[in-house]
Amino acid sequence: MNLERVIFGFVTILALSFTFAFVMGSIDNASHHNVWLLTIAILINLIATGLKLGDRSQVGALLLASSLAVDVLLIAARVVWIIDADQTALGPSPESMSNIVSLAGGALVASIVSVVILVGDTLISRR
Repeated sequence: MNLERVIFGFVTILALSFTFAFVMGSIDNASHHNVWLLTIAILINLIATGLKLGDRSQVGALLLASSLAVDVLLIAARVVWIIDADQTALGPSPESMSNIVSLAGGALVASIVSVVILVGDTLISRR
């Protein structure tokens, strides 16, 4: 067993899990979505992106592209949260929360694509 591949797979699946954990809940209810879950999801996804930087294969390029899409979407969601949090004392408005969760949902889809590519590559690779 290759420890590097175990760590790579673990971080990739952990990134998907944190993104999923943030997205779960009512789309417009700010109390169903924790800002710290979003922040941790961003950090774990940035680590996953860093791990994908060295691969020069076509599969590596697809993994990096999907990871970059996740990063952009999650960072955009956090920026919307930061901008809207200053406008109200109760946190993001329902309209902004819908935008934040929609962006994170897009990141979830890109993260699922990344995991599917990773699993598919693992299944067709030979020892």
